[in-house]
Amino acid sequence: MPPSLVHRALEFLLHHGYSVLLLWVFSEQAGLPVPSLPLLLAAGALAGSGQMNLFFCLAIATCAAMSADFIWYELGRRRGIAILRFLCKISIEPDSCVRRTEGVFARQGARSLIFAKFIPGLGAVAPPLAGIFHMRSRRFLLFDALGSFVWAATFIGLGYAFSGEIERIGERAAALGSRFVLLLAAALGAYLGYKYFARLRFLRELRIARITVEELKQKLDEGEDVAIVDLRHSVEFEAEPGTIPGALHVDAADLEDKDGVLPRDREIVLYCT
Repeated sequence: MPPSLVHRALEFLLHHGYSVLLLWVFSEQAGLPVPSLPLLLAAGALAGSGQMNLFFCLAIATCAAMSADFIWYELGRRRGIAILRFLCKISIEPDSCVRRTEGVFARQGARSLIFAKFIPGLGAVAPPLAGIFHMRSRRFLLFDALGSFVWAATFIGLGYAFSGEIERIGERAAALGSRFVLLLAAALGAYLGYKYFARLRFLRELRIARITVEELKQKLDEGEDVAIVDLRHSVEFEAEPGTIPGALHVDAADLEDKDGVLPRDREIVLYCT
């Protein structure tokens, strides 16, 4: 993390107090690109130096995260899988976002809410997934409260434990200048560029073997013997069990294990979302 971010977070939080901590954490958990990690570390550092109350900081950060999570939970419960698709469309890896996050949630269930905020991508989709699966609100709030507290306590606690070091980093930030920030920005730009061109290559390869809905319908109307395989993850399939008539549902993760199930004497059409 650039030292200047820590320095600015310390000054900003000290000047504006607890209200900015509440709004900042809520905004990040609601989906805005405003990282709250520097602010949580700064809150812990200020608590360590006696300028803020440690337990009040923990309570504010936990409640802010829970409030945003409950909104996503309700959206997932009311709007279904469309909310998850929306979140993954705006991610940098939309082609694998749905399957990866659904897989983690399917394996861990409510327990995934405890560690979700530590895993990039999962923290944003775990609350709506809980709503999509119609998890009881009390159960969701219990596990989400535990996860939000553990997340807030971890980073506020780190700031508290290393308050002296964090303040010294802030004091030396001006001497370091903007070179480190520029280097970090260049690394981030290179990473995003790599992901962007990798996605373009993936889509170019995908178009070679793509078939449209109209083309598939024409094949079926003409009586062609086509094997249709529904590759949606079990999470999405249970949320929306409707499928193309006659389609075989196979989880993509189990495709190799069920190699003998797929026919070899006719064309196979795969679809997922």
